[in-house]
Amino acid sequence: MPDASAASVLFRHLAQGVHRYLAEWLRICSVYLGIAVIVTVSMGFALPGLRDQALQVHKALLTALAPSSVPSNASSDQDGLLAGDLDIDTGAAVAMVVPDTTGSNATGYLTPLPHPPAAARARVDVAATSAQVEALRNYISRKYKVAYDATGVLVNTSYKVGRDLKVDPLLLLAVIAIESRYNPFAESSVGAQGLMQVMTSVHRSKFDTLGSKNGALDPVANIRVGAGILKDCIGRRGSVSGGLACYVGASGPNDGGYGDKVLAERRRLAVASGIPLARD
Repeated sequence: MPDASAASVLFRHLAQGVHRYLAEWLRICSVYLGIAVIVTVSMGFALPGLRDQALQVHKALLTALAPSSVPSNASSDQDGLLAGDLDIDTGAAVAMVVPDTTGSNATGYLTPLPHPPAAARARVDVAATSAQVEALRNYISRKYKVAYDATGVLVNTSYKVGRDLKVDPLLLLAVIAIESRYNPFAESSVGAQGLMQVMTSVHRSKFDTLGSKNGALDPVANIRVGAGILKDCIGRRGSVSGGLACYVGASGPNDGGYGDKVLAERRRLAVASGIPLARD
């Protein structure tokens, strides 16, 4: 009998210990589960608001910076578009000039050339309707989290500069996507700044010529200077692919895959907007 009684007491103690252990474990789990639920619900309410605020700030910054490089004899509409450029509120077609060579990528400084430039290539005119331009703006806004209204300045400037310099506007927009993801205040570890990551220390005089107070951080001035550098690179190397390799700082044809990224994004821009690419 004493042995049976001792065994019963031991079993009871073990059962009580297991019960206390399980109860404590369940209590801890419930606490952590409650914290996880609270954090999840809080983030669900907070993130949309933070995203909207970020988009509003981005839009405001672009709007504030853009006028500094707009010519004094040009007027702008409610989307910040330059008069006489893209008419995205009507059904009129927009003419733009596109090089017939393949594209690569760029960063904003020139390198020595191992060979003389090739002869200039022929160019073709491509028309973009207002619907296509709007689709292009929607694609950029959604993919790169840019306020839709702010895309008007970027797309309009790319088309105006592309027409003036005879550089494919979609190529410029693709370079911007790869270089900065449409962040006008992006800066690299080597000092490349802005949408097209122009080396300010090398090309400061170009911004001074434009009268830009904010230099490479002015979105409009950055696109114009970056496009001019890219055009010069293409002329020096004789092709868009070679020009983009030059723009990214590659001394030879190997640009580390940068050109392929830009060309792929240019194709995505064309598909998303329905704007045809020129034959390479």
